[in-house]
Amino acid sequence: MEYVTGTTIKKLREKQNLTQKELADKIMVSDKAVSKWETNRGLPDLCVIEDLAKALGVSLSELLTGDLKINENISANMKKMQFYVCPICGNVINSLGDGCFTCCGINLPKLEAEAPDDEHQICVEQAENEHLITMTHPMSKNHYISFVAYISSDTIEIKKLYPEQDVCVRFKRKGHGILYAYCNKHGMFRVII
Repeated sequence: MEYVTGTTIKKLREKQNLTQKELADKIMVSDKAVSKWETNRGLPDLCVIEDLAKALGVSLSELLTGDLKINENISANMKKMQFYVCPICGNVINSLGDGCFTCCGINLPKLEAEAPDDEHQICVEQAENEHLITMTHPMSKNHYISFVAYISSDTIEIKKLYPEQDVCVRFKRKGHGILYAYCNKHGMFRVII
């Protein structure tokens, strides 16, 4: 596990236009303690880390790693939807842009979607006012499609799938959109519908 550095604390403190004394007062430590942290002559105690992150305006993860995230997705466009999947428990996290997520103690990388290959063909049919999505894909306990997601201009729908069931889902048609299918062994595939 990484730990907060003095350089990170100083950079964030200056970004917040705080003096060492002002930061110290916010987290109820001495300004000498803050000075020691920033000059790498000491480290903050674990009991103040959460308060320190809050005072510096960053997440706990950003403070600990020094990997500061800047929100470049102010408008939160649905086309920028990102997916993250935990390889241990299978949790699915989606966000309207890049994020920093952890699950089961692991930093999750965002999934990079690819065009379907021969083994991951996504069949989309129109059935009345719905999209009928099917795939010919193994659905065993070790190799399966975990979920299918449909993103339109203002909505996301996710259908969770389980081993030993067919890949056959329906989504109400909402104009054009993007369809994602996630294979637990080969990753994310997408088609525009």
